[in-house]
Amino acid sequence: MLNQSQLLAEYFTYLKVEKGLAFNSVQSYQRDLAKLARHAADLGKEIQTLDRSDLVGAIAQMQNRGEKDSTIARFVSACRGLFQYAVREKLLTRDPTEFLETRKSWQSLPKFLTPQQVEQLAAQPDLDTDLGKRDRALIETMFATGMRVSEVLGLKLADVDLEKGSVRCFGKGSKERFVPIGRDAIKYLQAYLPARMRLLGERSSQYIFVTERAEPLTRQGIWRLLKDYGRRAGIDHITPHLLRHSFATALIENGADLRSVQLMLGHADVNTTQVYTHLTDRSLHEIYRKLHPRS
Repeated sequence: MLNQSQLLAEYFTYLKVEKGLAFNSVQSYQRDLAKLARHAADLGKEIQTLDRSDLVGAIAQMQNRGEKDSTIARFVSACRGLFQYAVREKLLTRDPTEFLETRKSWQSLPKFLTPQQVEQLAAQPDLDTDLGKRDRALIETMFATGMRVSEVLGLKLADVDLEKGSVRCFGKGSKERFVPIGRDAIKYLQAYLPARMRLLGERSSQYIFVTERAEPLTRQGIWRLLKDYGRRAGIDHITPHLLRHSFATALIENGADLRSVQLMLGHADVNTTQVYTHLTDRSLHEIYRKLHPRS
């Protein structure tokens, strides 16, 4: 039997090389499995010797610490991925996650913004300033394409075709896809491009969204500006992923088929996209309860 270090090293190599996961995704797995390793050490064990009751104990401790259901669900998913891989590769003979139950609330539906809230958010940047023009173009592009924050950060001038109304982005595993953009995003991108040149001054950059120092906008920068604009618009907890959820939900609610939304989001599995049909189902039920006289 492999020791713990060997098992984890082989699994992370598998995630990077064979599954082609992005750096940030692999880091997420590493963080969650580091929690598992610490729990095993507290029990005087290594990961490969843990049983189902040990994992239940780890989950119970996370609940007692008040960790979010989504955090616990991600931890369970990381553990399940590791043990399934180990059994499949005959590195272990049993999978302690096989009968591990998760609470339904751990699979909670993603939140999303209404079109009116998106409009309120997008209206916050000051279009009399170059940074305001950048931020309006950023928000419009994120909502128009549903791109992940890492994809937006990596967006280059050569990836945007305003005449055709499409952008090229590289998702998880560096998979390339083309996503259409609408007239509002095109309009504000066109208004931003001269402002971008002023932000760059004598410097150059291949990236679309840049700072006053001519550097690419960072993940922290996007989170910070969305939080600030959300506060001004009276909307709490705005995140880049919330705009992605809002993009998908708006498409489904307006009749888009699941396969098309899957392709635009860059989901490898249509089951991942399926959650947005549950969102619209819930929306329909709420409308029914409010408006039907015999609901």
